[in-house]
Amino acid sequence: MKTIFTTGQVAKICKVAPRTVSKWFDSGRLRGYRIPGSQDRRIPREHLIRFLKEHGMPLGELEDEAMGKILLVGAESAIRSSLNEMMGIDDFKIECAQSGFEAGIQAESLHPDCVVIDFAMGRQEALLIAANLRRNPEYGETILIGLLSDDDNAVGFDRTIFNETFRKPFDSALLAERIRTLVGRKKQLS
Repeated sequence: MKTIFTTGQVAKICKVAPRTVSKWFDSGRLRGYRIPGSQDRRIPREHLIRFLKEHGMPLGELEDEAMGKILLVGAESAIRSSLNEMMGIDDFKIECAQSGFEAGIQAESLHPDCVVIDFAMGRQEALLIAANLRRNPEYGETILIGLLSDDDNAVGFDRTIFNETFRKPFDSALLAERIRTLVGRKKQLS
């Protein structure tokens, strides 16, 4: 995963001539820096992604890195629709799974930044999914959020496997903002 690009690499991603990228850079539209003592330009990944989004250009191979990926497991339709509405399709890709088996398959193909597990699917299954994700080193950095049923108390299970838990009923806007913050932090560190 590259973090710094040359003008030639940016040209390939944007499907334009390297000279065009140089013009974008020199005019200040595409931010970056010059290598000291030379005319070579370098463009950090986050500046390139911002530039592509601002100009409505396809992200291409950067799309995976730029978008936050969320997997909702066992979430009720009201939660799914409100999160879809609040997260924004330009910044987040949201997939859904209804069972532990489906969650495993989805996690394998999506490689989510955040997994939201709704305890409405059953406490045992929700905990099993969370434990399986935590055991797999591939998902060690994945953010886990548990949505506890209003009648479900938090006693009897290790809450440390979750980064966050929300008790129903909760404000969907608060959940969306928390996901945005946690995924944003994760993306900055990688």
